[in-house]
Order: sequence, then C-alpha cells, then structure tokens
Amino acid sequence: QVQLVESGGGLVQAGGSLRLSCAASGRTFSSYAMGWFRQAPGKEREFVAAISWDGGSTYYADSVKGRFTISRDNAKNTVYLQMNSLTPEETAVYYCAADGRTATIRQGRCDYWGQGTQVTVSS
Repeated sequence: QVQLVESGGGLVQAGGSLRLSCAASGRTFSSYAMGWFRQAPGKEREFVAAISWDGGSTYYADSVKGRFTISRDNAKNTVYLQMNSLTPEETAVYYCAADGRTATIRQGRCDYWGQGTQVTVSS
C-alpha cells in the first residue's frame, strides 16, 4: 500500500508560480513512476506531467510544456511540480499519482492517487 499526500496548493495571481509537492509513504518509492493530473470545475481529469522511476524521462501535456517542470527526489520520497506563468484556466484540483510504468501514468492508469490540492489562479 502506498499513500500519497499533496501540498503546496493555494491562491496565486495570473502569471505567478507555485510548486506542488507529493510525499509518498513506503520504502519502494523509487520503483514507481509518478505523475500529476488536474481536474477543473465541470471538466474531466487531465494528464499534466509524468516522470520515470529514475527521473530519466519526463513527459508533459502540450498545454504546459515550457512552463511546468516535474522532478523527483527519491531520497526524500517526494515528487514536485513547478508551475510557472499560471493562467486562470489552470485553476483546478491537482492530484499526484503513482504506478509501476511511466506509460500507464500517462494513460491515467495509476495504482495510487493522492487526495488532491487546490490551485486557484486569479485574474
């Protein structure tokens, strides 16, 4: 069993930045690919970013390329999402997820999910 807890969400002005963190339990964190998703009001959950177990490969939704950066620190059992140049359209609940393969993370097929953290971008 893996527990994921997101933090770092909040209210930010358009054009600003936030860094989200996801802390994972367990001693096998380094074996998992990790990802971030978001769900805006009235919208379906969408893929944002993913990172392989060793951090060697990263993937991003087209809408966030060049602005968001996913990273991980396996020694701290933590994955991060640095979000820059935020827009009001990116207001959503952001979820951390874990799975055994990066490909399945990108497809939303994740074995474990966090509870989500709210990000609100004001205009």
